[in-house]
Amino acid sequence: MDFRAFLAGLVFALIWSSAFTSARMIVEAMPPITALSIRFLISGLIGIAIAGAMGQSLRLGPGQWRAVIIFGICQNALYLGLNFVAMQWIEASLAAIIASTMPLLVAAANWGIFREKLPLLGVVGLTAGFCGVGLIMAQRLGGGADPTGIVLCLIAAVALTVATLAMRGATGGNGNLLMVVGLQMLVGAAALAPFAVLTESWSVDWSTRLILAFGYTTLMPGLVATLIWFWLVRRIGATLAATFHFLNPVFGVAIAALLLAEGLSWVDALGVAIVAAGILAVQLVRVRPA
Repeated sequence: MDFRAFLAGLVFALIWSSAFTSARMIVEAMPPITALSIRFLISGLIGIAIAGAMGQSLRLGPGQWRAVIIFGICQNALYLGLNFVAMQWIEASLAAIIASTMPLLVAAANWGIFREKLPLLGVVGLTAGFCGVGLIMAQRLGGGADPTGIVLCLIAAVALTVATLAMRGATGGNGNLLMVVGLQMLVGAAALAPFAVLTESWSVDWSTRLILAFGYTTLMPGLVATLIWFWLVRRIGATLAATFHFLNPVFGVAIAALLLAEGLSWVDALGVAIVAAGILAVQLVRVRPA
């Protein structure tokens, strides 16, 4: 892995992890599905406009179109939609920790369903990672965390796993990377808009904090982090790129503690360390199989 890819991976993990904190700020002041629909609409239009100015085309291959739709629905509408709704009731740090299980879920699916060989270190990492998440969730539930929010985040993590498996089709072909990103944002907006209209009312507590959080979430996790992730996958491959997800629980908890003053117990710290180590072990053995 070259230095540019390494630096890009760190930046991706930092931006991706920070999205939970900014989302928590948004849902405290604005209906979650409405906020996310508007965010995707703005991000998508900006992405497509820039892609058009760069000479990128809407002429995508069939595989790319399928991946745009699947990614737009599974990541944007389901994963982010469920997380936004869940963060009305649970802390950003807990949502970030649950979301970080995606590489573990991918490895578990490849091993248990598709019979991909997983060395002993990978099995140990997989077990440790899920145990770490279980430890944190048990501690948080005992402290009064809302079980509905936790279940929604778990479902969201499964949706993100499906989106990750579908992503390869979106990054191949004619290289219209930014156009693909913009289109999957619009798919997310279209999928969420009916639910926003039917289930939410327009009630916004305007503040500088909300405006900054919404603007940041729209541009950074919404466009920049997605572009970095696709670039990483094309440069070093999906398996090696996914290694950087081990930083997500660490960064997610740290940012939430710093900006939202969320508490961090020794059980949380231990669980985060176990999850991060488990993710790293699983990804390293997939990069260099035993």
